[in-house]
Amino acid sequence: MPMTDLNLPLLLGSIIAGASPIIFASVGETITEKSGVINLSLDGSILLSAMVAFAITYETRSLLLGFAGGAAVGGLLAAMVCAFSIYLGQSQVAVGFVLTLAAKDLAYFFGNPYARIYGPQASHWPLPWLHELPIFGPVLFSHNIMVYLSFLVIFFSWWYIQRTPAGLRLRAVGEHPEAAYARGTNTRLVQLRYALLGGLLVGLAGAAFSLCIKPGWGRPQGAEGTGWIALAIVIFGGWHPVRVALGAYLFSFLQVMGIQMQGVWPSIPSQVFQVAPFPLMIFTLALMHMAKRSADEGARGAFSRLRRLARFLSGSAPAALGKNFSPK
Repeated sequence: MPMTDLNLPLLLGSIIAGASPIIFASVGETITEKSGVINLSLDGSILLSAMVAFAITYETRSLLLGFAGGAAVGGLLAAMVCAFSIYLGQSQVAVGFVLTLAAKDLAYFFGNPYARIYGPQASHWPLPWLHELPIFGPVLFSHNIMVYLSFLVIFFSWWYIQRTPAGLRLRAVGEHPEAAYARGTNTRLVQLRYALLGGLLVGLAGAAFSLCIKPGWGRPQGAEGTGWIALAIVIFGGWHPVRVALGAYLFSFLQVMGIQMQGVWPSIPSQVFQVAPFPLMIFTLALMHMAKRSADEGARGAFSRLRRLARFLSGSAPAALGKNFSPK
């Protein structure tokens, strides 16, 4: 399809819809990392949650139970990361990496009976009156419930982390757990609580894939690699929920444009366009990193034009990220 024939509201709506599971995963990981815990099980967690959510929905014909099952899987894997790292003192990176490999294999093994089977999927739920608005209606208000929920997750996580005493306590534990403990905070409980919350959101991301974005289960599912991209987006967004969400929309834009490009250049193998968003996202991260270094060093040249954007997106990781703190 020629680029001139594109329906712009439909294109923007597709970008927003496609970003919803990535938002759940990346914002969930942002919340987890804000507490000082890094959960590298995201990629496997998304796949296993997608399989479980579809299987439960297929067997029970209940979307609600499917989403709940997917969220529970994400929460369970996050709890395992916490159990082995926070309480047993093992490396968070090693535990998360092993879990993502194990979860991926479990998803393919137990999901084999459900491969290529048609099942229930979340339907569109246009918001009354709002979906009739020109441009904004089809872009923002003609989606399924998970897209609307992703909007709420962005706003609520930003408000909670930046504007509430509980959010301040969360950030304190992620930055200086020793000081937070000295002031009477149960650091382990705080980390466990927010790691579980982040895991639940990651599980919802998997459920959104198999019940909304690419309904069904198969091998490949289409969500492979999304967990690693979500981890990169957290860094891209400087551990800030709103900026992280912008990174998710950017990646969704790259994916949608890859699909559109298949119609423009049909002679190019479709696999090229399917893979292209991943290196393009990494290239964007590298470009922003160089722009940030240029801004920090006061350099002039091509990267200096990106200073404002780099400063907007820049942010430092929580000081205690990935470090196990054992209260005496």
